[in-house]
Amino acid sequence: MIVTGAAGADAYEQKYLTLRTEFTTTLRETFKYDPERIIVLAEREGPGVQKATRENVQRVLGDLRKRLNKDDQLLVLLIGHGTSLDGDEAKFNLVGPDLTAGEWGDLLKPVPGRLVFVNTTGASFPFLRRLAGRGRVVLTATDSAAQQFETVFPEFFVKAFDDAAADLDKNGRVSMWEAFTYASAGVRQWFEQKGQLPTERPLLDDTGAGIGREALAPGTDGAIARITYLEPDAALALPADTALAVLVKRRAELESLLEELKARKESTSPDQYDAELEKLLIEISKVGAQIRAKS
Repeated sequence: MIVTGAAGADAYEQKYLTLRTEFTTTLRETFKYDPERIIVLAEREGPGVQKATRENVQRVLGDLRKRLNKDDQLLVLLIGHGTSLDGDEAKFNLVGPDLTAGEWGDLLKPVPGRLVFVNTTGASFPFLRRLAGRGRVVLTATDSAAQQFETVFPEFFVKAFDDAAADLDKNGRVSMWEAFTYASAGVRQWFEQKGQLPTERPLLDDTGAGIGREALAPGTDGAIARITYLEPDAALALPADTALAVLVKRRAELESLLEELKARKESTSPDQYDAELEKLLIEISKVGAQIRAKS
């Protein structure tokens, strides 16, 4: 779900259009997303583009709550202007009445599966606190509601998924952590080249604490983001035998849980980590034995 809000000026409208087009092109052509899985809202309606109004956002998210399940992943990308209401609240500027961070949080709270929420606007920090939760990856362009200047973060974030340099671990895919790191470095370099003090400091939260961390700062956030991708996983090859297919799918689910546990090792107590690791390894071994017996 990509939302570009009210631009307020022609220059901003063109900027948001360019970013939206680049990102949707990456999803369709590079990642091979079915166009029906890409929802676009913008200031102006057009083919495949709905108007970015409060009512349309509410309707789309209401529909997604019904369509998605616990195994799905939803990306929400906001590009546009943000406004601070006070120290704890902010809003994203839509066409007509806006939605606050708290209202976005309420709309997204019932959505099943993993949520990746990226607010690239100024004054976006309150969205981090309002949207953070277990199994969620939340990015904001700023670390303060007071930072209301136009941001450059979205330009680098969008570019990350089409630049091999963003793939830090060289596994052929760009994770959300790698995109965040790439974009954060781009923001720093942009301000350095301008000879200006940075007015935006991107943050990422995936522990649910609602505090977040900068890319170069120490912290436990980032474990889930490192194994979260926008590029879909390769389709799992299932055998024709129904019972065997169920076992193969179960093994894949367990292996995914194992990777997630390993990613959370630094933020998990040793006793809890060892207990969960042992449980998963035993279960994977049992399912593997059942698969071998049926093969």
